[in-house]
Amino acid sequence: MLFHRKGVPLRRFFRQAWMNKKLVIPLIALVVLLLGGIVWLYLSLQQQKQVNEEMQELVEMDKQEMEEEYRHFTLQYDEMKTMITNDSIVAQLTQEQEKTQQLLEELKRVKATDAREIARLKKELETVRAVLRDYVMQIDSLNRLNENLMAENTRVNAELEQRTAQVAGLSSEKASLSEKVAIAAQLDAAGIQLQLLNKRGKDTKKLKDCKQMKVDFDITKNVTAANGHRTIYVRIQNPGGNALGGGGTFAYENRQLECAAHKTIEYTGEETHVTVYWNVTQMLEAGDYRVSIFADGNMIGTRKFSFN
Repeated sequence: MLFHRKGVPLRRFFRQAWMNKKLVIPLIALVVLLLGGIVWLYLSLQQQKQVNEEMQELVEMDKQEMEEEYRHFTLQYDEMKTMITNDSIVAQLTQEQEKTQQLLEELKRVKATDAREIARLKKELETVRAVLRDYVMQIDSLNRLNENLMAENTRVNAELEQRTAQVAGLSSEKASLSEKVAIAAQLDAAGIQLQLLNKRGKDTKKLKDCKQMKVDFDITKNVTAANGHRTIYVRIQNPGGNALGGGGTFAYENRQLECAAHKTIEYTGEETHVTVYWNVTQMLEAGDYRVSIFADGNMIGTRKFSFN
C-alpha cells in the first residue's frame, strides 16, 4: 500500500512528523543561543585580556616614570649639597637623599601587578617631591641672602677703600703741609760777609797779613720759626775744599762736618745779627773761600769769596 511506513498509516506518519518539527525548532534555537553566548563570552574574555594587558603596560610605564623621578630627585640632592656650606643643612639633605634612594630600591623590587605597593610608593614620591621643593626654596633664600651679604660686603669694602684713600690723601696732604711748614720755619742767613783782619784787628786784603777771619750775617725775620736758643755753625772751606777747623763738629745729612766756629743765639723771630771769628792756625792760600751757615740740621746760607 502506498505511503505506508512500517505498517504506520499515512495519516499517522504526518501527525508524528508535525510533532517532531515542533520539538526540533526550539532545540535548534537553543543551540544557536548557546553558540552565540559562547562566542560573546569568548570575545568578552579576549577584550578583557587586551584591556588587562594595556593596563599592565600603563602600570609598567608609570612605574618606570616613578623610578626615573626618584633617580632625578637623588641627583638633585647631590647638586644642592654643592650649592651650600651650611653643615646642618647638608646633613639634612644627605638624610633625605638616603631615604629617596631607599624608596627607589623598593620600587625596583616591587612588581607592577602589586597595585597597593605601587600606590604607596607613588604617595611617598609626592612627599619626596614636596620635601625637595621646600629645600629648594630654603637654599634659594639662603643664596639670595648670601648674594645680598656679598654685595653689602663689596659696598662696605669699596667705601672702606675710598675712606682709606681719603685718609691716605689727608695724611699725604698733612705730611706735605708739615713739610711746607717745616720749610717755612727754617731759618735763613742773609748778607754773609767774610773779612780778613790783621794782628791789630784791622781790615786787610792781603792773606799773608791775615791773623783772623771775621764772618758777619743776619738771621732773617721768620714769624713761623720757633723762638728760643739756636746754635749757629759756620763752616769755611779753603780753595782746596778743605774745612778750616777749630770750632768742633755738627750733624748734617747723617754725617759729621767740621766747622770753623759756632755760636748760640737767642732767636725771637725778628732779624738777628750774628758775628763769629776764626783765628788763623794755618797758612792761607789764594783762591776762592766758601762760607756756609748751618742751623737746626739745615744749611741756611752760603757764599763764595775770592782772595789773592
